[in-house]
Amino acid sequence: MEISIGRKSDSSLFGHIAEVDVDVGRQEAFSIRMTFPLMAIPFATSIVTVLGSPKAEPAQPRALIGGHLISTLVGLLIVKLCGPAPWAAALAVGLAMAAMHLTETFHPPAGIDPLVVVINDMSWSFLVAPVGIGALLLALFAFAWHNMVARGANKADTWPTRWW
Repeated sequence: MEISIGRKSDSSLFGHIAEVDVDVGRQEAFSIRMTFPLMAIPFATSIVTVLGSPKAEPAQPRALIGGHLISTLVGLLIVKLCGPAPWAAALAVGLAMAAMHLTETFHPPAGIDPLVVVINDMSWSFLVAPVGIGALLLALFAFAWHNMVARGANKADTWPTRWW
């Protein structure tokens, strides 16, 4: 069996890689400006999910934005009630997973949010910036990427498959 990779898929792959690098760089610059370290912005795997698997349910805007907001909110509630302990971080991750399932906003990359929140004892403002703003910017970037840039090679691909 022979597997052939044509120029279109090669250029599409390298285009995706370049765009992910650029977007991670933008997020790093944003995190520095907002005084949050890069490790505190858990969007790198969200970028891979949204750009690499745009038809998947966790890559849709409801899951992307809602998952990050709900997971971060759970992490903030737990850290304010229990403090920044490892057991509290584990509890927060488990509760965030359940909350995302209950609200139909399951986005696996958002599972790291409560861990980051609890271990770093983040403030309530973390929910707005970088998490809320970052999730919205990623959704806007994904929309532009899939519908304007990447569409040339993949005419049938549009993102999102549904908004909410």
